[in-house]
Order: sequence, then C-alpha cells, then structure tokens
Amino acid sequence: QVQLVESGGGLVQAGASLRLSCAASGRTFSSYTMGWFRQAPGKEREFVAAISWSTSGTYYADSVKGRFIISRDNAKNTVYLQMNSLKPEDTSVYYCAAGQLRLGVRRTGDYDYWGQGTQFTVSS
Repeated sequence: QVQLVESGGGLVQAGASLRLSCAASGRTFSSYTMGWFRQAPGKEREFVAAISWSTSGTYYADSVKGRFIISRDNAKNTVYLQMNSLKPEDTSVYYCAAGQLRLGVRRTGDYDYWGQGTQFTVSS
C-alpha cells in the first residue's frame, strides 16, 4: 500500500510560482501513476495533472496546461507539481493521488490512494 503526504501549500500572489510536493511511502511507488487533483468548497474534485509510472507520459487539465508541470522522482518517492503564472481561480485544496493498474488518469476512480490535501490560495 501507499501513504501520501502533501506539502508546499500556502498563500501566494497572482502571477507568482510555487511547487507542491507529495511524499509517498511504500515499496512499489515507481509502479504507480501519480496524479494531482483539487477541490474547492461546494465543487467536485477536479483533475489537475498526472504522470505515468514510466515518467514518459504527462497529462494536464486544459485549465492548467502551459502553466503547471508535473514531475516525479522515484528514487525519492516524491511527485511534484510546479505551478506558474498562478491565478486566483487556482485557489483550492490540492490532493495527491496514486493509482495502479488503471486505464485512465483523469478520474478520481483511477486512483487507489489519496493524501489529506494541502490548501493553496492565490490572492489578486
């Protein structure tokens, strides 16, 4: 099994950059697809980005494409989300997720494990 802990949230000005980290425990981290989701109050959990187990494939929501970059370091059991050109609408709780043996990457049902979330706020 995998345990996930997000970090790097906080408050930042619009237009700035910030990197979120997700530290994973478990012996099979490298075999998991890793994803980032976000959920604002009263809204459904929204796909942000994902990276395949081989690191050869990355996937992004249209709302963040060109601004956010997902990466992973399997040796450190860590996945990152580099966020650039931040906008107030990026404000949310961000969740890290890990999935195995799934065909997709954009749905919550594609993932088996979830972190507790980290709050990220962008001020205008």
